Amino acid sequence: IILIQLFEKVYPGIVDQKRVNYPPWKAMGGEMKKIENCNYAVALAKQVGFSVVGIDGKNVYDKNKMLTLSVVWQLMRAYVLEILRKLSQDGKPISEAQIVAWVNTTLKNAGKHCQIGGSGFKDPALGSGVIILDLVDAIQPGSVDYGLVAGGDSPDDQLSNAKLAISTARRAGAVVFALPEDVVEVKPKMMMTIFASLMAVGLGVRK
Repeated sequence: IILIQLFEKVYPGIVDQKRVNYPPWKAMGGEMKKIENCNYAVALAKQVGFSVVGIDGKNVYDKNKMLTLSVVWQLMRAYVLEILRKLSQDGKPISEAQIVAWVNTTLKNAGKHCQIGGSGFKDPALGSGVIILDLVDAIQPGSVDYGLVAGGDSPDDQLSNAKLAISTARRAGAVVFALPEDVVEVKPKMMMTIFASLMAVGLGVRK
């Protein structure tokens, strides 16, 4: 069901709700209903032109991590490319430097003291999650409960802040594919998707 919901989020209107089996499922036949959902998710992937060779609904149902992530990554890529295109003025995807510049300007205008450094989305400071939280608060003032933000720099503090940052960004309307661990480890591509989606929220852009 989550995959199907992601397809609907990235490609609004694509899901035929009559083909989706929602819980509660009966004890008898429940497994089949779940597999039908997984088959439909793969069918949606084929419909939008994703590469799903060798992938079927049973792979998703059996929690085959590699094959399921293949679909999720393609969803993420499609969403981010469309967001980047819509953020530009000429229809071409904007650059990382443009996203960083917007983030830093937005933070500065909101009176926040943190900034993304010259290394862009490789900046180690991003690992604390605080810059993401400050940006969400800059976009939607008062949306961040800073009493929940850990003040230390231990791994546990960073992970706690990363979880808070992602959940807060999602509540603000951002489509976030990244995991808290991606933030802590400062994975550049995943960081870019977070900030691009927040930029879209800040500018009122929707997929």
